[in-house]
Amino acid sequence: MTKEYVEKREGAYRISGTRVSLDSLVYAFLRGAAPESIAQSFPALTLEEVYGAIAFYLAHQTEIDAYLQEGEREFEALRQQARQSNPLLYRKLEEARQQQPATRK
Repeated sequence: MTKEYVEKREGAYRISGTRVSLDSLVYAFLRGAAPESIAQSFPALTLEEVYGAIAFYLAHQTEIDAYLQEGEREFEALRQQARQSNPLLYRKLEEARQQQPATRK
């Protein structure tokens, strides 16, 4: 018997039976987060579901990477559209950002 850990609903990949996006788990995984750490960050998920989602990603990496890149392109287009339709707001945000003291890294 096979258990499905990821489902595609309304064009988005989700952890089966939850509202948690596969994107959020994959990005955490790609940043180097351990599955145990990811599970702690998402109380709605079990460790098994996190491992299952990571296994799904690794088995479908080309498809999921393309899906993530498309999402990033859509986000960038929306960001540019927002900047163009609200230039005063973004100018004020930039001025406020420049007035903040620099943070150390």
